[in-house]
Amino acid sequence: MSVIGQMLYAHPDDPEGVGEKVRAAVEACGLCAQVCVVCADACMREETAAELISCARSDLDCADLCAATQGVLVRRTAEEDGFVTSVLEACVQACERCAAECEEHAEHHEHCRVCAQACRDCARACRDLVLALV
Repeated sequence: MSVIGQMLYAHPDDPEGVGEKVRAAVEACGLCAQVCVVCADACMREETAAELISCARSDLDCADLCAATQGVLVRRTAEEDGFVTSVLEACVQACERCAAECEEHAEHHEHCRVCAQACRDCARACRDLVLALV
């Protein structure tokens, strides 16, 4: 089990039945945030950087949303008040938008292909957690 998984399960407010989904979303958000930053940097280093500005911006927006979502999830903000669900839904939207943008360039840029997959995985983990919280 990952260290963050150990910490989340050790937390006294571990919500019954959703701990594994929280862990999966926390880890997916962290990974996605990092991957998106690397993709944005790679976009700006490409010879066709001017054509990838929208992609880089989408990457950075997604990275910010994923990092914020991860922060909210590890603080174990009251899941029952709807705030966490709203944050998760915003993260899903950012991830889907970024994945769609990266997929437009994935055929020519491996970093965009990898990023699109990380975004799709993160969106899935966040959606799964939303379903567990409602």
